[in-house]
Amino acid sequence: MISALRNRPDLWRFVKFLFVGVVNTGFGFAAYAFFLRIVGLDPHLALACAYVIGVMWNFMTHSKVVFHSGSVWRLPLYAITYTVIYSINAFLLEHLISDVGVSDLWAQAILVFPMAMLTFVGVSIVLTGRLPFLGGAK
Repeated sequence: MISALRNRPDLWRFVKFLFVGVVNTGFGFAAYAFFLRIVGLDPHLALACAYVIGVMWNFMTHSKVVFHSGSVWRLPLYAITYTVIYSINAFLLEHLISDVGVSDLWAQAILVFPMAMLTFVGVSIVLTGRLPFLGGAK
């Protein structure tokens, strides 16, 4: 099965992204929970701190393990991509907490999967120069 996946580079990359994403998501969510519950920051500041730490962690795992593009020159665009994703996440987090009445921790838990999918598309573009599953694999 793994050899069949390796013959389809985008699919293999997506599978690796999902596995690495579990680790990255756990790391990011743990950082958010740490800043929220242990440090006592409000949800938005906790999210910002978790994102700063998470961007560095995720760049290393994505560039080395998933996309094999270790160029540190891609880090600024990678960080910009995460800033856009952060902004979307923060907007939706505020909406879920304030308008829907979801608790701060559950609100972020609800957003984990949609933000992961958006991240795959953004990171794929930054680290490969193209949309995933379209065109030739690099």
